[in-house]
Amino acid sequence: MTHRNSNRTQLKNYRWKGINNSGKRVSGSTLALTEVEVRDRLRDQHIQITKVKKSNISLITRLSHCVKSKDITILTRQLATMLATGVPIVQALKLVMDNSTKAEMKSILNQVTKGVEAGTPISKAMSTASSLFNPLYTDLIATGEQAGNLAEVFERLATYREKSEQLRAKVIKALIYPSMVVVVALTVSYLMLTMVIPEFELMFQGFGAELPWFTQQILKVSHAVQHYSLTTLSLFLLALFVFRTACKSSSSLQLQTSRLGLKVPVIGDVLSKAAIAKFSRTLSTSFSAGIPILTSLQNTAKTSGNIHYQTAIEWVYRDTAAGMPIYIAMKNTQAFPEMVLQMIMIGEESGKLDDMLNKVASIYEFEVDNTVDNLGKVLEPLIIVFLGVVVGGLVVGMYLPIFNLMSVLG
Repeated sequence: MTHRNSNRTQLKNYRWKGINNSGKRVSGSTLALTEVEVRDRLRDQHIQITKVKKSNISLITRLSHCVKSKDITILTRQLATMLATGVPIVQALKLVMDNSTKAEMKSILNQVTKGVEAGTPISKAMSTASSLFNPLYTDLIATGEQAGNLAEVFERLATYREKSEQLRAKVIKALIYPSMVVVVALTVSYLMLTMVIPEFELMFQGFGAELPWFTQQILKVSHAVQHYSLTTLSLFLLALFVFRTACKSSSSLQLQTSRLGLKVPVIGDVLSKAAIAKFSRTLSTSFSAGIPILTSLQNTAKTSGNIHYQTAIEWVYRDTAAGMPIYIAMKNTQAFPEMVLQMIMIGEESGKLDDMLNKVASIYEFEVDNTVDNLGKVLEPLIIVFLGVVVGGLVVGMYLPIFNLMSVLG
């Protein structure tokens, strides 16, 4: 089993000076991960280097040239397409490298290409080049190399990653809508309490009459927000920092937070279904490629993206390693629905576990898709009530004294 680097090398700007094959002095700058790579590139261009100076790059440049998970998915699809048409792996890597617009991708592919040309297996070359090629990725490639079906494995990996990206996008979409509504409601409330309500208060002082109880409470809240909002915000950010630090050092706190997140109405259901879909899709892709089931379970746990399900899969791995059938090991965790257990039991007993896992993934991906599409309809009444209570309550509280004054004048 291949292992990846835990540290990711940072992109740097290398300013260089040299002499080309015509004897002319030349200079320039190259974005790369290592100086060795810059020297190799210039040597290929027949430039004799006289000086190389390393410098840091701006945040904007780093972000624009940084390779993300989505870029690895696109790379996988490109390699799958080219290998399927008979293009040799080294040529395919060079083609993608030459056409890449991101400096980090060029550097990674340059390192992989050099490794493969030197006789290193591509799985090991990828593992050494970047931590973005995770153990699941490199193990699948290693299996494809050994079986001689590298094109098929790249195709399977590309499909798996594309489906995972789609699922992740759906989950983010589900979280954005309610988050934006809460942020807008809090912003409007803050502006009303600090800017609009003080103006009303000045007007009420001219009435010389006792204000309604509800209005008095809103004015008290307005005073508190005006005087203590910065202190409250600072304390909140400090508490958040302490909580995150505690989470990093305590696996039990991470687990409790993860479980609490899965209990949030509507959103928790989406997160749970997405985790089960990802588990099923990852295990199916890994197992059907010929990776042993125990190694597949280990890789699946690492890529689950949810601490609750990661812990559950680790327990499944331990019980399966001890000789227990997978569906019983999964049942013992009490983390998986009965339908999933039934389908995996049928798949295990019929020898078609990968097919059943694919079906489970498809069912849950469809359910996530359906829930996200209907999220607006589900949350709309709740959002109307929320906005009505928060913003509407402030408006009513401010107009109550005016209504009372009108009735007195009447």
